[in-house]
Amino acid sequence: MSARVLVVEDSQVIQRLIEVCLRPAGFQVETRDDGPSGLEAALDNPPDLLILDVGLPRMDGWEVLSRLRADPRTEKLTVLVLTAHAQEETRQRADRGGADAFLTKPFRPNDLRRVAAQLVESATKTAAV
Repeated sequence: MSARVLVVEDSQVIQRLIEVCLRPAGFQVETRDDGPSGLEAALDNPPDLLILDVGLPRMDGWEVLSRLRADPRTEKLTVLVLTAHAQEETRQRADRGGADAFLTKPFRPNDLRRVAAQLVESATKTAAV
C-alpha cells in the first residue's frame, strides 16, 4: 500500500508515533502541527487519509473538519479523528462533523494500522464505483 496520509497533530511525539506505526505498513506520512497549515495542505493536495487531532493551535480540528467538508475538493476526503477526548459527546461531534472514523489516544499501534488500512481501502473502492 502506498497511500498518502496527512497527520495534523500538534504533538511531535504523537506525530512520530503515528509515523512509526504507519510507515512499515507502506503508508507515506506527511505531518502538520496546526490547524491552518493542515487545512492548507489538505486543500492543496488532498491525501488518501487525513488523521486529525481536535486540540490544535490557531484553528481547532473541528473547524478544520468543517472547512474540509464545505470545500468541493475535500468534501469526500477520508478523515480519522484522533483525540485524547474520549467522551461520547466528542465521538458524536466527530460523527456529526463528517468524520469517517474516531480513535482515542492513547491508541494501540495495531488498531491505528488496521483502521487506517480499512479507511483507505474503503475510500479506494468507493472512488472506483
